[in-house]
Amino acid sequence: MEPTDETGCVTFLVRHAWLSMRSALAVALDQHGLSVQQYGTLLCVRESPGLTVADVGRVVGTTRQSANELLTGMERAGLVERRPNPKDRRTQQIHLTPGGERRLAEAAPAIRKVENDLEAAFSSTDRATARAWLAHMVTAVEG
Repeated sequence: MEPTDETGCVTFLVRHAWLSMRSALAVALDQHGLSVQQYGTLLCVRESPGLTVADVGRVVGTTRQSANELLTGMERAGLVERRPNPKDRRTQQIHLTPGGERRLAEAAPAIRKVENDLEAAFSSTDRATARAWLAHMVTAVEG
């Protein structure tokens, strides 16, 4: 079955699209010394400062252990820092460092270019519809 076959599984189509996009993003991010997962982590930590390691794992779709390894590398690179959680002594909160903010800002135009190139054949209505559908699916899943 072709991935674009209308009788196909929507989940597979979304996954196929993501994997294709991820490859293009990886090339752009490599020029900024970031992986796709690191960029996504920087985005979510900027949006929600103070996430725990477990929170980061959930957001980037990985286990707590893998998120901890990812964050350890990012911490060594000066992109994030861990701070004590005032509400729970057993956990730490993750925050961007000035270096993480800078790296995110430097990489953002490259990501926008990749996304714009991939969406070039879409009408503005198609882009708005696709984004609205994706946002709705996130809301539906996260309930």
